Amino acid sequence: MKQNEAEQVIKILTEALPYIQKFSKKICIVKYGGAAMTDNNLKNSFARDIALMKQVGINVVVVHGGGPQIDEQLKKVGIERNFKDGIRVTDTKTIEIVADTLTNLVNKEIVSLINHNGGNAIGVAKDKNDVIKVQKYTSNDKDYGYVGEIIDVDSNYLYDLMTSNYIPVIAPLGFDENDDIFNINADSAASAIASHMSAEKLIFLTNQAGVLDKEEELISSLNAKEIESLIKSDVITGGMLPKISACLNALNNSTKTAHIVDGRIQHSVLLEIFTNEGIGTLVRK
Repeated sequence: MKQNEAEQVIKILTEALPYIQKFSKKICIVKYGGAAMTDNNLKNSFARDIALMKQVGINVVVVHGGGPQIDEQLKKVGIERNFKDGIRVTDTKTIEIVADTLTNLVNKEIVSLINHNGGNAIGVAKDKNDVIKVQKYTSNDKDYGYVGEIIDVDSNYLYDLMTSNYIPVIAPLGFDENDDIFNINADSAASAIASHMSAEKLIFLTNQAGVLDKEEELISSLNAKEIESLIKSDVITGGMLPKISACLNALNNSTKTAHIVDGRIQHSVLLEIFTNEGIGTLVRK
């Protein structure tokens, strides 16, 4: 190794060390979605990041989406995707396909990727009917079918997994009091799990650099008042709104910080939490 390369490695390790010490044994919830789930290089980069976080003592939990994979499986059986107010309307046939796709395709692939890259991941999906409890989601008397909102999380079960050196990989599925299975918005699921577990960090991987200003430049940090102003002035719009809402909900319920990070960049999770400047948008109360 050349001297300048060695110096760069030393600089990176020296910068990372205080953060490794600070976040050791702390809980970090990572919402995995977007381009990071579809590009093979990004998939492996993400899996290595998660495995490394666990190796340095961070209790990391992955919560994943799976919209494109669900759409593909619905198309194969001739069911049209149906969204109302941005929410997937989920009837009896659809929930079966959603649950099977998230459990047997998406969740298993993520677990396998993390394990292949040196981690010790374990899936939490439709076969774990006592981990995530939900109630049926309704809004303005609209019925979305088998769509749920989280009312309870078996944090002790997840703590036990983490203390046994596992990395829980959670599908956005839950069960109601009648043991019926429901689909959950993955951003909302990650936020609720972070809240129930008093997480140190909640990280969302997205398909943009983070929260952008009017000039399309990255905003490196935001608080609740600044967010309110940006929403009123139509700077934060569209698909970023539910992510910002999920961040604020978590921060109002005992999560320390939230981050919105560009999942299109390799090792973006490590760059966000182990460097001084970070790479995305840090959200505080």
